[in-house]
Amino acid sequence: MHSFSTAFLESLSLTPAHGSTLRAVGEYRGKQALFFQQAPETLKTLRESAVIESTESSSRIEGVTVPPARLRPLMERSTDPRNRSEQEISGYRDALALIHESAREMAFLPRIVRQIHSTLYRYMPEPGGDWRASQNEITEILADGRQRTRFAPTPPHLVPIQMDELCKRYRQATGGQRWDGLILVPLAVLDFLCIHPFPDGNGRVARLLTLMLLYQFDYEVGRYISLERIIEDSKETYYEALEASSQGWHEGEHDVTPWLEYFWGVLLRGYREFEERVHVVRDGHGAKTEQVRLAVLRRQQPFAISEIEQECSNVSRDMVRHVLRKMRDEGLIHATGVGRGARWHPGPADD
Repeated sequence: MHSFSTAFLESLSLTPAHGSTLRAVGEYRGKQALFFQQAPETLKTLRESAVIESTESSSRIEGVTVPPARLRPLMERSTDPRNRSEQEISGYRDALALIHESAREMAFLPRIVRQIHSTLYRYMPEPGGDWRASQNEITEILADGRQRTRFAPTPPHLVPIQMDELCKRYRQATGGQRWDGLILVPLAVLDFLCIHPFPDGNGRVARLLTLMLLYQFDYEVGRYISLERIIEDSKETYYEALEASSQGWHEGEHDVTPWLEYFWGVLLRGYREFEERVHVVRDGHGAKTEQVRLAVLRRQQPFAISEIEQECSNVSRDMVRHVLRKMRDEGLIHATGVGRGARWHPGPADD
């Protein structure tokens, strides 16, 4: 809420470089309709892949993982979650579906934020949707084992008040035409994370709120490219920017520039990737090739070719092998071992 006082908003100063970034993102938003018209089948493939990537990456940021063989059945709702990790995956899947389907009708209100958190906890033994009742701190474990406090969020008795105030001020700021959505959305997410209103799951709710609020300003890239994966890929920078911009937040003296720059960078990377992938398929490289590439790029751990074949069941083994070899030549992946025991790894081989 501290980022939405009139005095704070009026004190924001953007550099020419910031203006160029905002214009670039705005231009990509203008191209969306063209993409929708030119490559509807491509968008369907990208949308399906983005849902899986987003669920997996957002959960993995919080240390939650499931075996690849279990991920797709969970995403397809063809199996029930068996443990806590699978419960968290299933909850994010449902919350993400809610955002994709209903974001434009979901006002930024405390009850909506609590609804999102409750959906995250739908399969958990403990209920979701309740503000936290105790103080917590955002900490970091240093290399020598010592613990460092990154940020002390809002005291629990002030959480309901500050969430009400944040939502109210955000609605007031978006009610006119003075402030760009690309400024207001990241500020709302920053304030939410500084309030840290739930006992757990704040990062996941923040990423869902990011999508919801962006959709309301017609920034649709998160439907087709996983912004959560981009955040995971730049996780250290994410935490550094968040920490830098949260210093002095309680006093309303924080510097939002690191967070804004990081947020805009994620969005710009997402749009560039969106355009590249649409062109790959539209220019004749084929939806099946792109399907295999997306399945491979999602992998953060070594994998067997059979895992890709299982996920891309409509693609022949020869095609899968061809795409893997091409990605190897591009330095995106490398293999160890031969035959049935071969494993593929993200990134180029060590020299």
